[in-house]
Amino acid sequence: MVNRDAFARWLWRPTDVRARLARAPLLPLAGAYAAWMSARARAYAYGLARARDPGIPVFAVGNLSVGGTGKTPLASWIAEHCLGLGVRPGIVLRGYGGGEDEAALHAECVPRAIVVTGRDRYEAVRRAARLGADVAVLDDGFQRLDVARGLNVLLVSAESVAAPPWLLPAGPWREAWSAARRADVIVVTRKRAGPGEERRVVRRLAALGLAGTPLAVAELRLARLTELGAGRPVPLTTLRGARVLAACAIADPDTFAYQLAARGAEVRLATWPDHHAFGARDLDRLAVSSRGADAIVVTHKDSVKLARLPRIGAPVLVAHLGLVWRAGGELLPCRMAGLLTGYSGPAMYSLPHADRITA
Repeated sequence: MVNRDAFARWLWRPTDVRARLARAPLLPLAGAYAAWMSARARAYAYGLARARDPGIPVFAVGNLSVGGTGKTPLASWIAEHCLGLGVRPGIVLRGYGGGEDEAALHAECVPRAIVVTGRDRYEAVRRAARLGADVAVLDDGFQRLDVARGLNVLLVSAESVAAPPWLLPAGPWREAWSAARRADVIVVTRKRAGPGEERRVVRRLAALGLAGTPLAVAELRLARLTELGAGRPVPLTTLRGARVLAACAIADPDTFAYQLAARGAEVRLATWPDHHAFGARDLDRLAVSSRGADAIVVTHKDSVKLARLPRIGAPVLVAHLGLVWRAGGELLPCRMAGLLTGYSGPAMYSLPHADRITA
């Protein structure tokens, strides 16, 4: 079986000559897709198509590229902060094409939130409101222009700055960078990129004329380990010198392996397509691949599926990411409080200041 995610990662390598040749026939499709997305955005901007108001405030979280920017951790973070403001959040996401794992992850991370899935995001928000949600958080909602929102949060990955500039399928982009003008707040995220890549992203955003758009910078780090199933904490120092099999079904497995190696682990990587539903054959593969390993380490997202399956011989640890604000951490709380309670706080960071951000 062809791993489509692995093929896409190869296809979008910026410096691979064979990948460049393979991308060339896809450029007309990318151009047609870009024209469609641009026309669609203009239709909403000029009132030819209208966003529907679901009756409760909506905070949309999304990105311009496919996968790996930290949408789900940030959506959970926003939902948790809503609870702190005294309002009950509904986390709304697609729930099809494998999105059930993300829904289960949200339910585990924010147990008091109402998690609703649905292809029709407007109806899903309405359903969340009927179930008691005071505000909706749209996970992967930046392109959902049919739903009116009070806050549009755009995530841009520092790792994406080196990616080919083309839209799908020739490149990883859902929309052109100019779509960032729709954002109310931009969050630049880092998983393994250095400060140089971060500054390149900031300069590129500033070149779009977005000097007044508030900007925050967040790092997604490996924060803690737990035992699969039992949930008992395991010290991160356990990884130092350990031979681990990093097993994952996510969009960016290389970064997962990098984060484990940064903690001192000797890492072998076993990957499946994003949102893969693990079964008995996958357990057999894990058992074989983990021979000689001190532990198997899986992502939090994958753990919600693997926990339902029989035990594997090697110990299985769950890696939990933490969101660490490097700049502009006050921005989202201020904007959210202003929309939900009438409080208006200052914009603490914006693009003119961002070039002074250092590592």
